[in-house]
Amino acid sequence: MAKAELTKLKGGETESEKIYSRLPGKASRQFMAGRAIGLLAATAMLFGAIGLVSNTFLSPYTMFVLSRQVAFSILIALSQAVCLVVGGMNLSVGAIGSMTTVILGLCFQNLGLNAWLAVPISLLFGIVAGAINGIIITKVRINSFIVTLSMMFIYMGLRSGISGGEPYTVPSDFGFMGQENIFGIPWAFVLVVLILLAAGYMFSSTVFGRQLLATGGNENAARLCGIATDRIVLWAHVISGFLAALAGVLFASMLGSAAPETGDSWLIGSFAVAIIGGTGLNGGVISVAGIFLGGAIFMLIKYGLVEIKANPYFANSFLGALILLAIVLDRVREIVGKEDQNR
Repeated sequence: MAKAELTKLKGGETESEKIYSRLPGKASRQFMAGRAIGLLAATAMLFGAIGLVSNTFLSPYTMFVLSRQVAFSILIALSQAVCLVVGGMNLSVGAIGSMTTVILGLCFQNLGLNAWLAVPISLLFGIVAGAINGIIITKVRINSFIVTLSMMFIYMGLRSGISGGEPYTVPSDFGFMGQENIFGIPWAFVLVVLILLAAGYMFSSTVFGRQLLATGGNENAARLCGIATDRIVLWAHVISGFLAALAGVLFASMLGSAAPETGDSWLIGSFAVAIIGGTGLNGGVISVAGIFLGGAIFMLIKYGLVEIKANPYFANSFLGALILLAIVLDRVREIVGKEDQNR
């Protein structure tokens, strides 16, 4: 970017100015800030409503379990959001998590490795899986939907074939990160909040984060401005694969076993939380605060439906309506952003 600052475009505009002009304008940022306030209000109202109808909701145990579930939903959503930001998607998020738990189980049960070796090997699979997605998308020029859908089925078949559908045992001390707490707060929640803060800093204060946003906002313009957009898309999928693998490892730590079906239910949640949180479906926009609140809202709604004994067959209808509302709001944000750029 330092080199880009020295290169002038027509009209005396620098390349970096051109890039930043593609990022959300003032009106769009104000809309996103208002949406974050709305999400915070919705979270508070849901929290209060459930607290009124449930006698056990505010108990330390329920708060521990719920905050841990929120942490997982946030991590999985962030894995999806980093691909949405560059204008793509990753349908293999859950399959990568499933395959990661199988590799983790093989390392523990079959190879007898300790956690210091088994965890890095498992996380390495996520990085490689993400890299494979990114390479096929950028080099072969195949849409991310097709690539990640195909890889999802490949990994799901591999995990079932290798494991036979049976869970693997893990060492008893491996449950520390997924089951233990500090001052009543799950370690998993603490870790995910730190990751979310790091992501927020990356997108707001680093060249790489700005390049991710610029690539998703307008890939052609970003490429003309000197950004290696293929490399950016590749790195987005590598990060996505790593986060999905980390979620798989943490899930195994929480369960106390490496279950092959770990990621089967992740896909809808990954999109729901990311979209509810304000991540743009067409790329170029992300809100880490929104993802945090989206994760809380998503889990509170699921918990609340259980508490009011709602018909479980209608549960997905509620979640689907919530996703649709978030998509409508995202469309409003796009319209506001375009009007802002046209001024």
